[in-house]
Order: sequence, then C-alpha cells, then structure tokens
Amino acid sequence: MFQELLKDVVESADGGVASLVMDLDGITLDSYTKPDAAFDIMTVGIELSVVIKAAKQAATMLETGETSEVAILADKLVTLVRIITEDYFVALSLEPGGNVGKARYVLRTRVPQMAAELS
Repeated sequence: MFQELLKDVVESADGGVASLVMDLDGITLDSYTKPDAAFDIMTVGIELSVVIKAAKQAATMLETGETSEVAILADKLVTLVRIITEDYFVALSLEPGGNVGKARYVLRTRVPQMAAELS
C-alpha cells in the first residue's frame, strides 16, 4: 500500500535506514527497510506507538494542542515520527549522524500523500 512511498522517504533522507506506517495500537500497515539494516523497524514502531500515545495524552492534558512530531535521538539510531491522522503515524529511522533536518522535511512533505491514501 505504502511501499514505494516509504522507500522514497528512506532514500530521500540522508542516512535513512527504514520507515513504516503504523496505527497507534502498534499494527503496521506497511514498511520499508534497507537490506543492510541491523534492526527491526517493526519492533521500533511498536515501542514508539506507546510513546506517541503518551505524548498525545500529555499534550491534551497540558492543553498545548495536537502532537505533530516526535523525535527519539539515541546513540545507535535516530527515529523521527510524524502524525498522519488521529490514528496513524509514519516513522523514519536514520543512522546516527544522518541529516535530521532533511528527514523532517521529507516526512512533512510526504504526510499529505499518506493521509490521502488513508482516507
């Protein structure tokens, strides 16, 4: 469903390794991982779904508006998450040192197409 778009996201982001579209319950709609990736994007996504739910709940409780983006920067993996709809998100994982700014731009510009696919 999203395979070509996710591949484009990974290939367009400097240092991109994998990407997926998932619902907030941890069910993957589609994913793309470069062949040489050393981790499982599905596991990353499932764990992120818990973090995203918590971030959305915190934003609601604090009355700060809707959560639109979450970034997890770790020693071995950088993962950016962009909310697509109320129930779905896209995650993009990068190698450490990857271009986070460009990755954010790539996600921001591809999310409207993903939202259209989901409606």
